[in-house]
Amino acid sequence: MRKVTVEDIDVKDRRVLMRVDFNVPLEHGEIANDARIRRALPTINHVLGRGGKLILMSHLGRPNGKVVPDLRMDPVAARLGELLGREVRKLNDCIGPEVESVVSGMKAGDVVVLENLRFNPGEKAGDADFVDALSRLGDVYVNDAFGTAHRPDASVAGVPKKLPGAAGLLLEAEIEHLGKVLLDPERPFIVVLGGAKVSDKIGTVENLLRLANRVLIGGAMAYTFLSAEGVEVGDSKLEEDKKDVALGVLAAARDAGVEVMLPTDHVTARAFSADAETKVQEGSIEPGWMGLDIGPATTAAFCKALEGAGTIVWNGTMGVCEMEPFSNGSRELAAKMAASPAATIVGGGDTLAAVEMLGLQDKFDHVSTGGGAFLEFMEGRELPGVACLPDKSS
Repeated sequence: MRKVTVEDIDVKDRRVLMRVDFNVPLEHGEIANDARIRRALPTINHVLGRGGKLILMSHLGRPNGKVVPDLRMDPVAARLGELLGREVRKLNDCIGPEVESVVSGMKAGDVVVLENLRFNPGEKAGDADFVDALSRLGDVYVNDAFGTAHRPDASVAGVPKKLPGAAGLLLEAEIEHLGKVLLDPERPFIVVLGGAKVSDKIGTVENLLRLANRVLIGGAMAYTFLSAEGVEVGDSKLEEDKKDVALGVLAAARDAGVEVMLPTDHVTARAFSADAETKVQEGSIEPGWMGLDIGPATTAAFCKALEGAGTIVWNGTMGVCEMEPFSNGSRELAAKMAASPAATIVGGGDTLAAVEMLGLQDKFDHVSTGGGAFLEFMEGRELPGVACLPDKSS
């Protein structure tokens, strides 16, 4: 799946309308983590270095089609200016005569950031008039926002139908690395799944079962599987209505000859709190206690299972990683993967946050910027933001 990229198009003196993922976490009006801005810098610098006029558009938070002052793009534009070492002008709207006037007067090397796209209800609705208004701002379109590529939003799936389109360098890397996993992974291929819900990942699990040699399941979702098999899980979080689904997954794995490993011991607590009393429980979990991380025996077994892997894909933490008493499983597995000679790929917002918290983001072969987009890609579904970009001729 090779797409036309920003390297294939002439951007000199042209208005490049670029969709980026600047949906950064904010705390008290300040950017708490600028990783998503930094990940877009290679494409931004490519366009600016070749004389393009750059118009950046993104959403921030969930304003639900209304103007929310705390979700304006001003801190994002300010931080981008610091990272680029040049002026970045932030506009007060994303469409309209004033925006068009500013954009028409841009010179090569100029950078503007449009206001939060989701202040306008037309973005999420994929409204045709909103698509037309955005399209008037550019001569060419570049999508470098893999994190929103699964959305049929106006800026993602509408604008590239109006303008010549291309993938940014980040989007290209996502397609290349994730596509190889689905088409030709180095074997043995091991999938590590965690997080809260089976329901969020059932399509991904079913698709990867066709490809993987081994699947390790931790996190809260493991308790749905364990409970479905008759293991007592105490007060652990689980999805009662997904037990049949979990049993179906396990049966399909057996039929396909895929090994599925579930936790055999657990770090448990009486309360969902970093300072709660904890203890390791093997096998079943007592009533009144909840599993909040995989136990030391499971951690050792999972790490052992990763040895000799050719490809490892990790989505979802093994426990409540943000709480120190319940972070060891994720920490140990992350370190094992980071040191592995296998092709290592991390996907999902919580997993990415855990990897960054551990300072290991540069130790993996690919760290995906997508959460929902990553899961849908791994499910084998066509992403609207990718499908609408032109294919590269052979």
